[in-house]
Amino acid sequence: MLAVCMNTSVETRTELPRALVERVLARLGFTAAPEPTLDGLRAVYGAWCRCIPFDNIRKLIHVRAASSGPLPGSSAVDFLEAWLRHGTGGTCWSNAGATHALLVSLGFPAVRGIATMLAAPNIPPNHGTVQVTFDDVRYLVDGSILCGELLRLDEHETTRVEHPARGVQCAQRDGHLYIAWRPLHKVDGFECRLERFGATAEDFQEMYERTRGWSPFNYEANARTNRGDEVVGVAFGDAVTLRVDGSVEQTPVTRAERDRVLIEKVGLSEEIVAQLPADVETPPPPGSRTAMRMSLEAED
Repeated sequence: MLAVCMNTSVETRTELPRALVERVLARLGFTAAPEPTLDGLRAVYGAWCRCIPFDNIRKLIHVRAASSGPLPGSSAVDFLEAWLRHGTGGTCWSNAGATHALLVSLGFPAVRGIATMLAAPNIPPNHGTVQVTFDDVRYLVDGSILCGELLRLDEHETTRVEHPARGVQCAQRDGHLYIAWRPLHKVDGFECRLERFGATAEDFQEMYERTRGWSPFNYEANARTNRGDEVVGVAFGDAVTLRVDGSVEQTPVTRAERDRVLIEKVGLSEEIVAQLPADVETPPPPGSRTAMRMSLEAED
């Protein structure tokens, strides 16, 4: 049995059942629970990035069926049990919530953070993440970006994770830290602006629930995982690979081809992929200029 150090801080309600922590650690490849040190954090985050994808698979099934229950992964237990059964991860709010819960359960001083993925100008905060601090040095632990190594957050100098496929860069500008990275649906990259840390579980749940009506992840399958030195997955109708030489392979796929990639490359179960609906084109956000223009055109 793995020896698991359970945190006794104010975050006790986010802790996971001991037996679940042991099952998760074993699946991540640990034979003993990592110590809550910087080296231990590197080991946990590295294993997470190798094993747990960022994806919208369970959420897509849920919202397209108009299910009224809690969104998938609203609890860390639900997120991790689904990963153990199906190989699924989640979108940022559920992903970061589970990351935080696992780290706190292992004794790490993790805090939740809220950020903004700057996929378009003038958008509100839309991203959940996690930070851990050792000796006044802050490290980003992000299960959506999946950069494979800890990214040091520093207001005074630019920091990087150097890798041709999953590398990232963090720099300070206008009083915020900005992380440059490459999502699979925009391989030339965009930035994530860190807004604040110290968010609560209720903050995460509220932000997640807001995505029920509209989200870029409510219409088309999106999944990203690291396989060796490559990043592979599907995004908005394409199969995408970020290669170790820095090149990109991006190919439109049919529904059957999409499902094959999800099973064979991302590692999802056939059971969960069989429930996945066909992709539909993502509409513009409600209230956006594009949505209003389309509405006016439809009335003409």
